[in-house]
Amino acid sequence: MRDATRSVVYWAPRLLSIGFAAFLGLFAADVFDLPLSASEKTLALLLHLVPSLLVLLGLAVAWRREWIAALAFPLLAALHLSMAFGRLHWSAYVLIEGPLLLIGLLFLLSWRQRVAPRAAPPGARP
Repeated sequence: MRDATRSVVYWAPRLLSIGFAAFLGLFAADVFDLPLSASEKTLALLLHLVPSLLVLLGLAVAWRREWIAALAFPLLAALHLSMAFGRLHWSAYVLIEGPLLLIGLLFLLSWRQRVAPRAAPPGARP
């Protein structure tokens, strides 16, 4: 695999995870429209940021252990689907579960490229 491709496969899931956490964090801004006290808004904001924190925690744990993220991100998608099934429009499921599954797949590819046995050059003895 070329170095440029290796670099893209390595960085894509990490950058997408950060971007997805930021995207999820945007949904927390709706607490500021609620008629709550400052302490209640703070608590509500923290609760709304839990999904973003889970994504960032998964990224932190899996930065060098891609196989963990290859399992964790699809599990996060399944967790959200099981908790929200039937309560949201189908497009919400696509916007949440889709990126989580894609990031998990990209971490799987990153892990596979890192642990794939290197091919011996022609004529080399084992």
